[in-house]
Amino acid sequence: MDEQQQDLYWMQRALEYADKAEQENEIPVGAVVVKDGELVGVGWNRSICCHDPSAHAEMLAIRDAGQRVENYRLVDCTLYVTLEPCPMCAGLLVHSRIKRVVYGASDAKTGAAGSIMNLLQEPKLNHQVEVTSGVLAEQCGDKLSAFFRRRRKEIKAQKKARQADLNDKAAQG
Repeated sequence: MDEQQQDLYWMQRALEYADKAEQENEIPVGAVVVKDGELVGVGWNRSICCHDPSAHAEMLAIRDAGQRVENYRLVDCTLYVTLEPCPMCAGLLVHSRIKRVVYGASDAKTGAAGSIMNLLQEPKLNHQVEVTSGVLAEQCGDKLSAFFRRRRKEIKAQKKARQADLNDKAAQG
């Protein structure tokens, strides 16, 4: 299997973990860490259920990989993630010495792998990470867009229901 086929395969696996996040009503982002063709770490967004702003898919996948390989340095590992890493996660990837990051959808608001900044390849840092972007970008982006569309619709329905309750209470007296 060539690198492009591997990237597609592992990004598909990351998308499966994004589905797990969505099942937990979290933003659907999933990540996997691969070393020598073997899965060594998995993660999906869990910030809401864990009450932890650092519980991003990448963070959890890196923690899992560190435990499995019994090393805080993940040299020669590749992280596959469905959404471009944020600055927090990009910093983690530099510190963990991840060799390569492959991501799906770009993040125009917080992307730190090239969209708004590129921490992963900052020459002043002690480690630079290889970056491959846009792998299954449409699938990854569509999953996020559908989630936020649904979320906005749910919030609108909740507001409407609350207003109806207030109107009922006001009419009663």
